[in-house]
Amino acid sequence: MEKYLYIALFAPLVGSLFVALFASRPKMLFTGILASAFIGISMIASFVLLFHVYNHEPLHVEMMDWISAGNIDIPFGFIVDEVSVIMMVTVTLVSTVVHVYSIGYMDHDKSFNRFFTYLSAFVFSMLILVMSDNFVGLFIGWEGVGLCSWMLIGFWYHKHSASWAANEAFIMNRIADLGMLMGLFLIYWNVGSLQYSDVFEAVKTLNPALVGTIGVLLFIGAMGKSAQFPLHTWLADAMEGPTPVSALIHAATMVTAGVYLVIRCGEIYTIIPQVGFGIACLGAFVAVFAASMALVNNDLKRIIAYSTLSQLGYMFVAGGLGAYWIALFHLMTHAFFKSLLFLGAGNVMHAMHDELNIKKMGGLYGSMKATAILMSVASVALAGIYPFAGFFSKDKILEVAFNEGAYFLWFALFIGAGLTAFYSFRLVMLVFFGEKKYGHELHPHEAQPFVIYALMPLGLLAAISGFFEHSFREFTTRLLSDYGVHLEHHIEVILIASTLGIAISGIAFAIYMYGKRGGFSACWEKSFGYKVLSNQYYIPKLYEMVIIKPFGVASEFMWKKIDVKIVDFTVDLIARVLYASGEKSRKMQSGNLSDMLRWMIVGIVILLALAIFYRPMV
Repeated sequence: MEKYLYIALFAPLVGSLFVALFASRPKMLFTGILASAFIGISMIASFVLLFHVYNHEPLHVEMMDWISAGNIDIPFGFIVDEVSVIMMVTVTLVSTVVHVYSIGYMDHDKSFNRFFTYLSAFVFSMLILVMSDNFVGLFIGWEGVGLCSWMLIGFWYHKHSASWAANEAFIMNRIADLGMLMGLFLIYWNVGSLQYSDVFEAVKTLNPALVGTIGVLLFIGAMGKSAQFPLHTWLADAMEGPTPVSALIHAATMVTAGVYLVIRCGEIYTIIPQVGFGIACLGAFVAVFAASMALVNNDLKRIIAYSTLSQLGYMFVAGGLGAYWIALFHLMTHAFFKSLLFLGAGNVMHAMHDELNIKKMGGLYGSMKATAILMSVASVALAGIYPFAGFFSKDKILEVAFNEGAYFLWFALFIGAGLTAFYSFRLVMLVFFGEKKYGHELHPHEAQPFVIYALMPLGLLAAISGFFEHSFREFTTRLLSDYGVHLEHHIEVILIASTLGIAISGIAFAIYMYGKRGGFSACWEKSFGYKVLSNQYYIPKLYEMVIIKPFGVASEFMWKKIDVKIVDFTVDLIARVLYASGEKSRKMQSGNLSDMLRWMIVGIVILLALAIFYRPMV
């Protein structure tokens, strides 16, 4: 089985390096096909490993010695266990679909080859992150996906907005990563190892306050990667990248890395339930906070991005309350329907000549039936309607909150479920149904057949993956704690019915408002509440006023007053003095014998004077 581990891990890297040979050349279709084939090979190997782990023991491989310095000894090792193999299958399956889809989506882009180089490298970094058996390997993959996301979000670097969004994502994640790095230093300082097995065994004997500090620092890293408040603003701005990038980063890979970290470190957070509860509280806040912004946004991709942010909040609630297998289950089902939504949005963008304002669309069902059906399936799954995948995973998270007695968390998630259903079908109604809002110069058309066929596996999984709940629980709880919901049957039925009821009500209200009435009145869009939501609670402006502008002013002051007038002046002064002294001293090297003898005499006089007047201290 070891060879399948290497194939799963390194196939995306091989594809990326091969395509990189042609990165600067004009579009070559075979580069996209080849990159997709290597990702497909990685997916097949991941499924083979899944069946192996399901029927046998986890696979642990130490490929070679890596870091050996002093007391630190970290091998280049990988582990395929019940958690990592689920992540591998999810990542490679969605990545394969995204790669195939990108062949059609990026067809007319002049940097076609370069795109697939970055995309495959991104998948390789994510696999390093989830497969490593130690925190250093995880951190290497963590930084790898950060670098690749910077290249992909800013792929169209000629656009100022894309470069700005890429830098924002990169810098905000580096701020959070400093916290994570401090947590890793603290682990090594107190444990003497960064291997998962050693750390999780040793933390049981450490001071709970110290473990709490470690847990908080690690979660700061997770906050940046999973865009949790207040480090959330980069996620919506990252929509400046190509749509396949959005599908990959915001559905199955980068933003789920923070959730994976909490799940992987479950044995740490189990010791510090108070920190876990804090994580759950933040997750519940973000679930409603992000959903509220999606209610009024008119940007097709940003609505889906806010939805991702909201669903990550749900995952952190489950992880924070110790229901790690449920958090992982929602991570997996969410990857399927959310990537389907993003890729469907890409089809709409192409059909509308890159128009993103959903209020300028409408009536696209007639010309884009396949995309409309697939996005509707994904929206129903996102809303949590039975029997689609979101119902099983999201409903479980609400049950966990109620089971723990955290009724305010449950209520927040309950409200979030209603908001999710409403904004999901607001998007569907405004894009695919109702009155046409676009001009006659546009002639929307369906995507290429192979693109639609590539999306169908995601549509199928969005519909049926929830039925694997019991086998998923049985498999993952071999490693994770077997969290069970212990509620009386009638209470459980009431909870399910109420959640389903508010979701159906949200859908019905959206259909009524945007199908029958054509939306809210113009007065609503002029109201204070609408302005607050549409301006993201003015948080980006607050950051600009409090952080960005003062930092810019301070930087300009340091540049003009300190760097130019002091540092540069000092360096230039030294250079000018040396240059001037060199000009004067050059006369000593005239080549004239008389001049040379005179200088020799001067030197002898100076040496004699030093010999006479200088007396070394005894």
